[in-house]
Amino acid sequence: MENLIALVNRLQRACTALGDHGEESALPTLWDALPSIAVVGGQSSGKSSVLESIVGKDFLPRGSGIVTRRPLVLQLHRIDEGREYAEFGHLPRKKYTDFAAVVKEIADETDRETGRSKQISAVPIYLSIYSPNVVNLTLIDLPGLTKVAVEGQSESIVMDIENMVRSYIEKPNCIILAVSPANQDLATSDAIKISREVDPKGERTFGVLTKIDLMDKGTDAVDILEGRAYKLQFPWIGVVNRSQADINKKVDMIAARRREHEYFSETPEYSHLTQRMGSEHLGKVLSRHLEAVIKSRIPSLQSLINKTIIDLETELSRLGRPIATDAGGKLYMIMEICRVFDGIFKEHLDGVRPGGDKIYSVFDNQLPAALKRLQFDKHLALENVRKLITEADGYQPHLIAPEQGYRRLIETALITIKGPAEAVVDAVHGILKELVHKSINETAELKQYPSLRMEVGKAAVESLERMKEESKRATLQLVEMECSYLTVDFFRKLPQDVEKGGNPTHSIFDRYNDSYLRRIGATVLSYVNATCAGLRNSIPKSVVYCQVREAKRSLLDHFFAELGKKEGRQLAKVLDEDPAIMQRRVSLAKRLELYRAAQDEIDNVAWSK
Repeated sequence: MENLIALVNRLQRACTALGDHGEESALPTLWDALPSIAVVGGQSSGKSSVLESIVGKDFLPRGSGIVTRRPLVLQLHRIDEGREYAEFGHLPRKKYTDFAAVVKEIADETDRETGRSKQISAVPIYLSIYSPNVVNLTLIDLPGLTKVAVEGQSESIVMDIENMVRSYIEKPNCIILAVSPANQDLATSDAIKISREVDPKGERTFGVLTKIDLMDKGTDAVDILEGRAYKLQFPWIGVVNRSQADINKKVDMIAARRREHEYFSETPEYSHLTQRMGSEHLGKVLSRHLEAVIKSRIPSLQSLINKTIIDLETELSRLGRPIATDAGGKLYMIMEICRVFDGIFKEHLDGVRPGGDKIYSVFDNQLPAALKRLQFDKHLALENVRKLITEADGYQPHLIAPEQGYRRLIETALITIKGPAEAVVDAVHGILKELVHKSINETAELKQYPSLRMEVGKAAVESLERMKEESKRATLQLVEMECSYLTVDFFRKLPQDVEKGGNPTHSIFDRYNDSYLRRIGATVLSYVNATCAGLRNSIPKSVVYCQVREAKRSLLDHFFAELGKKEGRQLAKVLDEDPAIMQRRVSLAKRLELYRAAQDEIDNVAWSK
């Protein structure tokens, strides 16, 4: 069982090294899940003397006012033989055999954190003591509760200390060691008052009564020690500490423990309680109880650690990789992120993701509907045909067939197809822009870097603009081609079509009659409809070739070319990740390191069993 306490010791050290002090934060805390014993008491309650009695060494700073200004995590390790020594968590390679130097280092390390003011800090000091005279045990010595601030302290110090103490003992995994002096009314005990608030049933509170030997003559503490004055689940333990005179005379702890035992065994009121009194008994009781609590918590601790590791890994994955330090790494990182975006954009076009089907809808619905709305039959109404044929003849009427009139009728009809053709180019451009924005939003890596996100969006839209202009030029050329060269075979039959007004022997004036003009209109309409049907198929091909295909093939080519010209400093500006995200990633990585180390420690203990 001893290595269970050692396990928690190692986990607590790892917590402190990686910034987990159990304080409220946005990060999961392992510290709060670890069983611990917190020592609570008012100033001058004898709290420090109790700890020194358990250890058997003078190792705590003494003085007036608030001496303990930081939590002290005291880890006791029993060794079979050898000279006893101490180690600090912040000085792991230095062994202290002179415990006077330990006292000085606690005071110095406190000042390093709080300055030489008399303020407090929640960052704990770790002290490990190795001795054949101790039991395996971990205790957290908290600042003594006080009712007034002394000179040099802020007025809030009273509440600050109380809040710090409460933050430790209100956690369900904390065992409370409430130290109260017997020569004061228990009803006014600071330790009992605050422990009752967080543990009203006394289920995790051990009561320790000090200064029993200093009670007024004719009084005793039997009612308290037997649980009649204030009942706790665990029996009260009385201790007799060294007096100030003993401390000044440097009476050693072994002698002090012997005198403590003699006091209880030789005092009639307490002789029947001797076997469960004294600092040595207190250490053994706490060690056994802490071992039992740790053992009961191991399964839930393993479950918590495993779940938290998964949660931390998931969030780190969502936040993405940290930024590379060198220019080459930054360039590679930008290119990789852009490739992810480009891949998502292509998936939208190829139907893996939604959106690309809207382009087909433009070709299959918008274009035919727009061409139908042109109403060529109205354009080729009798009066319009008469007007254009007459104007095309100029001052000299046509001799055989009104070729110029035909051409002008066809050109004026076909030229109107440019509007729907341009609309198709614009519609597809709008869809491609929409897919770019959607792909940017779906590229998780771009969310990390606002500047890169903006640059990629801008570059993609600029590429689409260039493609749109090229597509518009090519698509309008298709219409202009049809206008500039008519299909001759379609018209060669017309002069032979005598019954339908194509007889060249008719008089000039007959050729302007309504029947003749209607035939011209019908012929032109037939030609225009045939040409329009061809354009309905060729316009989508042009648009896909110039816009969709190019967008898939070279959307960010220009951006990549410009990117290659940038220096490391310019690339760093593009990768301007939100500082809050950078800090979050660092914090998560540290916390993940802590939980993985904890997982390994627990697994090692499990295997050794």
